[in-house]
Amino acid sequence: MASTDAAVALSSAFFSSSSASSSSSFLGASLFPVRQGSPTSPSLGVGPQQNYRPHNLCRASASSTSTLPELAHQLSVAQIQKSPVDPRTVVSIILGGGAGTRLFPLTKRRAKPAVPIGGAYRLIDVPMSNCINCGIKKVFILTQFNSASLNRHLARTYNFGNGVNFGDGFVEVLAATQRPGEAGMSWFQGTADAVRQFTWLFEDAKNSEIEHVIILSGDHLYRMDYMDFVQKHKDSNADITISCVPIDDSRASDYGLMKIDSKGRVLYFAEKPKGDDLKAMEVDTTVLGLSPEEAKKTPYIASMGVYVFKKDILLKLLR
Repeated sequence: MASTDAAVALSSAFFSSSSASSSSSFLGASLFPVRQGSPTSPSLGVGPQQNYRPHNLCRASASSTSTLPELAHQLSVAQIQKSPVDPRTVVSIILGGGAGTRLFPLTKRRAKPAVPIGGAYRLIDVPMSNCINCGIKKVFILTQFNSASLNRHLARTYNFGNGVNFGDGFVEVLAATQRPGEAGMSWFQGTADAVRQFTWLFEDAKNSEIEHVIILSGDHLYRMDYMDFVQKHKDSNADITISCVPIDDSRASDYGLMKIDSKGRVLYFAEKPKGDDLKAMEVDTTVLGLSPEEAKKTPYIASMGVYVFKKDILLKLLR
């Protein structure tokens, strides 16, 4: 994989001015190219693994014909939009994954995020490390399948007594559970349903300061500064932001793919398309900052499964 590959984060068009008409899809986006370096270790077939170094390509400028009040207003707006995000207002939700059939027999007695890697570590430690190193110390982990080994590892590694000291943060395991009523008798029906069943947590008074929710997969292997990602999400005033990576034909059918316009707005999303549907998802990835040669090799834009939501929008979509 060339070190000049590029990843992108696509900011959804559910802007605050149009939130009332938003739906549960990710259509509409503004582009945020992200340059990446060479991979450092294999991905084990569970997700793209890259080094992320964002470069904001947007540059604000003031017209020479602007009046002083107009210029002052423009500068004021720019300062507000670029105010740094407080990590205390960000919570991470890490998805424990499904049955893990593609990694069998490694997943015979454990969930995918609990599969050992590098001797003393588990796959779950990769997104956990990304969170801790970028300052996100409020983490929920959703589990269901074969979760005993994963729960044990989390309890031993990330607790307040003899693990990482999180101060005012937390690491909480949210296991699939049944609740009173007919609707509460079923287990998680998917990743969105897993988050939906615990939306009441974000309405709790102790989580009132949370403004942004970042949703991650617990079985992907990559390095990324999530706060850079959340910062772009805030600066663009998007309701939803999606992190993506350009990929080639050989792997495109394994991922959710997007088509975008010249401004990077998501026009269409297809989950693991095949055949003619796959060919229809080809795009000119030079819009992401790739050279024509690079774009020809990687004509698809794949979702990395990393999302940022405004908390209020997430709750609205899942109700």
